[in-house]
Amino acid sequence: MVAHNSLEAESLELRRVTTMATSASHHQDDPNMESSETLESASLLLKEVAHPGAQRKLLFKLGASFFLFGLINNVLYVIILSAALDLVPPSTPKGIIAFCNIAPSLIAKLGWPYILKGRIRYRRRLIGCCFLSVLGMLVVSAFDGLSMRLLGIALASFSSGLGELTFLQLSTTYHPLSVAGHAVGYFASGTGGAGLVGAGLWWFLRSLGVRLGIGLSSVLPLLIPVTYMFLLPSTLAFACLIASNDDDDGEDTPTSAISSYVPIPTSEGDNEPVFAPTTFSSPVETDQVALTPIDKWTLVRPLLLKFMLPLSCVYLLEYTINQGIAPTLVYPVPSPMTQPFLSHIITSIRDYYPLWQVPCLPIHRIHLTLGSLAGNPPLPSRLLSLPAIVQAAILVTLVFESASGIFDFASEEWSIFCVFLLISVEGICGGLAYVNTFYHVGQQSVTSTHSNPERARQEREFKIGSIGFSDSLGILCASIIAVPTEVQLCKAQVRRGKMFCTKL
Repeated sequence: MVAHNSLEAESLELRRVTTMATSASHHQDDPNMESSETLESASLLLKEVAHPGAQRKLLFKLGASFFLFGLINNVLYVIILSAALDLVPPSTPKGIIAFCNIAPSLIAKLGWPYILKGRIRYRRRLIGCCFLSVLGMLVVSAFDGLSMRLLGIALASFSSGLGELTFLQLSTTYHPLSVAGHAVGYFASGTGGAGLVGAGLWWFLRSLGVRLGIGLSSVLPLLIPVTYMFLLPSTLAFACLIASNDDDDGEDTPTSAISSYVPIPTSEGDNEPVFAPTTFSSPVETDQVALTPIDKWTLVRPLLLKFMLPLSCVYLLEYTINQGIAPTLVYPVPSPMTQPFLSHIITSIRDYYPLWQVPCLPIHRIHLTLGSLAGNPPLPSRLLSLPAIVQAAILVTLVFESASGIFDFASEEWSIFCVFLLISVEGICGGLAYVNTFYHVGQQSVTSTHSNPERARQEREFKIGSIGFSDSLGILCASIIAVPTEVQLCKAQVRRGKMFCTKL
């Protein structure tokens, strides 16, 4: 109901744009055959979305699609991190896994929005990402050598980074902004769900061994192209939905309402054009539109300190904890007599590391999803640095616990609970920073003085895509820091007589 009211409110503003576009269309040449067929198809779709339940159904399909995108795109990343102890020899620092799991992702996020020009071919990208993910996981499962496994992890990482970038940019093709925010919110919920599903899935698959467990997980990426082609609603459906709302008010005809959306093909092979609201007409010149490096720098400069720096710091701290400190947070195996519950979860000291990967629950991202539907994200943009401050305090606490055992005054069960709680808060802070950053950037209006709708669309796609490399940069730096951090903390434990970290 909240989303319904929000969409209807924004349709009032779009109605004004519709009227201007309809007036302008009288001074232009007749549309070509392709445009006429598109409008005819839109008119037919308009009838389908006219019934009262159409909007709810479209929003449900959009939310489900982006939730699956976020879940599947990130679940392999989480599985690899959770399986780090099983993928490398005991003497190998786990930060190497984190490095190979993020460096290719950073290259993808840095290369595609900043280097490539022109329109995005979404279908090509998603099919390519699916192929690379499957190939990478098969390489990891088929070879026992460290170098080949790192190569497979790198392939899956590149695919995950490019996929995340693509899905966030895809969300900007939906109008109005409330619908785009709806997509971003559910994508973030999917990434949060990936933390729980990936860690939990590997918890069960690890008993099958690396070869079979990782091999079975390689089929998961196939859900992405299936979802894109069969579940994801078209942008035209939402354009027609707004047109239907306007028509119900009696102020516009269906044809005039739809004509205010200029068809912009998303790829040469896509069946569905993207419709963007505009105040001018023809899509003929869309192939010639491309942002220059100066244009991109102008767009990204205001985002550096406000969005990119806080997000990078959050992920630097979070993954330093997850990859450099968490592997050293090891305790004796719980006894079934004194700790019956924990003894069912932890059967060996190697179970602690995957256990610390579980607390990043998707609750905070579901919270943002509900908030984004209401138009009120839980964290204002001025407070985006707060999660990094909280995570810094958690990092210091866990360093002292690992090196000095500051929780030793209590029982082992209490120590495990405290660590689990702190890592849960750390995950919540990371999720809040992620979803709020992309939500606020996605909700920003295009300030370009150009009236070309293709240029406006590319600006929105670039802005949300340009943020993506900041979290990957933080993770990459953390993976470098994590290697000496893990080694030094283990040495500190050995000096005080705690030898568990040497037996992993």
